[in-house]
Amino acid sequence: MDAHLARIEQWNPHVNAIIGLLPPEACRALARDADERARGQAPLGPLHGLPIAFKDLQEAAGLPFTRGSPIYRETLGVTDTILVERVRRAGAIPIAKTNVPEFGLGSHTYNAVWGTTRNPYDLTKSAGGSSGGAGAALATGMLPLADGSDLGGSLRNPANFNNVVALRPTVGLVPTAPDPFPRLGFGVNGPMGRSADDVAFFLGVLAGADPRDPGCEPSDPAALGAPLTGHTGRPMRVAWSLDLGGIPVEPAVRTALEGHRHTFEAMGCSVENATPDLTGADDVFLALRGWRAAAVHGPLLETHRTQMKPELVQEIELGRAMSGSDVARALMAHTALLDRVAAFFERFDVLACVVNQVVPFDAALDWPKAVAGTPMTHYIEWMQSTYWITTTFAPAVSVPAGFTDSGLPVGIQLVGRPREDRRLLELAHLFEQAVPVGRRRPALP
Repeated sequence: MDAHLARIEQWNPHVNAIIGLLPPEACRALARDADERARGQAPLGPLHGLPIAFKDLQEAAGLPFTRGSPIYRETLGVTDTILVERVRRAGAIPIAKTNVPEFGLGSHTYNAVWGTTRNPYDLTKSAGGSSGGAGAALATGMLPLADGSDLGGSLRNPANFNNVVALRPTVGLVPTAPDPFPRLGFGVNGPMGRSADDVAFFLGVLAGADPRDPGCEPSDPAALGAPLTGHTGRPMRVAWSLDLGGIPVEPAVRTALEGHRHTFEAMGCSVENATPDLTGADDVFLALRGWRAAAVHGPLLETHRTQMKPELVQEIELGRAMSGSDVARALMAHTALLDRVAAFFERFDVLACVVNQVVPFDAALDWPKAVAGTPMTHYIEWMQSTYWITTTFAPAVSVPAGFTDSGLPVGIQLVGRPREDRRLLELAHLFEQAVPVGRRRPALP
């Protein structure tokens, strides 16, 4: 506890990743209690004694639950989500929350309650989002592990921007309850860590069915969380498609990743240029995201419009303008897309593509207005490389892959077959051994 509190004292004033921190003496008292339990005969959980800070989209009893919104500025959690409950049961010591964008919207962590989270590799840049606080806290050693959630890229983007690892699990692997749409499947919870092995270890805590979550399916958490060995079972067939068939990607990102085709070949993989048919992914994702936003956040619009960021208001209004037929068409188009993705993964084990289309951008911006000279028409268009993958319902991991000439992190996104999360993490582990840039840590300013 003392070690992590010292890191928080050193780093948090610079990056603003940890929010709602308990007083240091309260943290130490919780640690002393954990020490006492360790001297007893009762079995200890796998996270016993580790300080943890939950993403501020997870309700945790006794900790702030602002969701980055001034509407909930003074709100404290009164109960635990299933994820928080599992982490507590595993023995972790909750001491704070990690910062998020307002209601988790967008992939840049800033809000009117806590302010902006900054990138520890360059404090003028974004830490990504919506799990931006978690990513920056991991990179700086303020936390040993972190939870995140991912609708359009909110685990993968901040992992990429902060040179850490995150897994968007197969839909249904980790409980999301309480969730108003438990089987819609676009939003997931998942683990973040400084290595693929840490991510697998934490996944073993988070995964597993729960009767309170009808969208969560049975799995074997112990097998998922066992130490990685690098054994993938058979040589992996990798589809190489950095830009997913033509989305704009900044040259610095391409430069950092293009050579890694040979890395996978050197690892024993067969690599082929191939792209899944993701026709309609944009329309499907944007339609169902807007429809969900209108249902979940729409009631706030009548009384709190002036306290909501413009992008959220636009999302709600988009969703409200949709008819039942519009939603049905999006759902049917998504079914057809999933069928095409399933056929693609009969030929390949993994798809390799960019995580972010851009390098970490100026923290003073709300979102990138252009990518590689192509204007962006809305606030998440620059995230197509992640939200298109969201529509596949497949597991996707962001792994550190390099740095730009200016010292900014660039990761690679590896997308696996649904339900092959463990095999995907084994490949990520192999990649880390071949490309150990994930060991590079930011320096205190």
